[in-house]
Amino acid sequence: MSIHQWQRRTLEILDQGKPGDRASLASDWFLIVLVISNVFAVVLESVNSIEARFHAEFAAFELFSLVLFSLEYVARLWASGSIVAKRPSVGRRRYALSFYGLVDLLSIAPFYLAFLLPGLDLRVLRVLRLLRVLKISHFNTALEDLFQAIWHERKTLFSAVYLLLIATLLSASIMYFAETEAQPEKFSSIPASMYWAFITLTTVGYGDVSPVTWVGQVVSVITAFMGVSTIALLTGVVATAFNNQLERRKAMLESEVSAALADGILSEGEIASIYLLQQRLNLDNDLVEVLIAQYKSKRTDGA
Repeated sequence: MSIHQWQRRTLEILDQGKPGDRASLASDWFLIVLVISNVFAVVLESVNSIEARFHAEFAAFELFSLVLFSLEYVARLWASGSIVAKRPSVGRRRYALSFYGLVDLLSIAPFYLAFLLPGLDLRVLRVLRLLRVLKISHFNTALEDLFQAIWHERKTLFSAVYLLLIATLLSASIMYFAETEAQPEKFSSIPASMYWAFITLTTVGYGDVSPVTWVGQVVSVITAFMGVSTIALLTGVVATAFNNQLERRKAMLESEVSAALADGILSEGEIASIYLLQQRLNLDNDLVEVLIAQYKSKRTDGA
């Protein structure tokens, strides 16, 4: 194979595996298990008694993981040269600056930061190592779905956040004037009162700051009602965004099935293309079978 073909094959193995591609699927599961194991290791290291007992084992596993993740990053960077034909530097730069490229870089950054900056707090490096869990995004579209859903509904979401900010400002301002004399240490200013307002509006209610005057208590009740309404609005926007995202993906798959059945015959290539799109859109396999059956039934009825 040519270098370009090797690069393409490397990307196929490292990215989400296609049905029937054993090497790619094995690579997926190995990396997923390695990432999850790293997260567990970081969590267990935070327990002093466990870390003291298995310090050597944790260090060996971290070195093993670092070598593999570093090799993976270099391999992805090299293979990305095939993304843009005849311009490998463009493809590599596109990967390096992408969300996935930055996640892959951050997954190995703690070790190199510790090497370059020996005085850096090790606790900070442990937290950075937890970012490795984001590497699973290579094989699961959850984060991508969230970002796309929010982007498509950004105007509606902005309106809901705007209402939340107005409610926070008004509640904090009124509570400041109502409580500042009774509790000057907790409601010393409007910015200080915003903490109480935001915690109340988001229905968290820690209870560390609460009104003692009757005016403040009335404001607190009204703020709580506004919080329930505002958070319900935000939740509805996000839920609607996800539902619309799913409908868009179903429409794309339905269009692919319709085009494939335009001549009344499904070739092996068309079936593979449909299932590849279904996997890329993260939809259920049964949906493909249902759509194919529906379109075949329509063609039969039309005939």
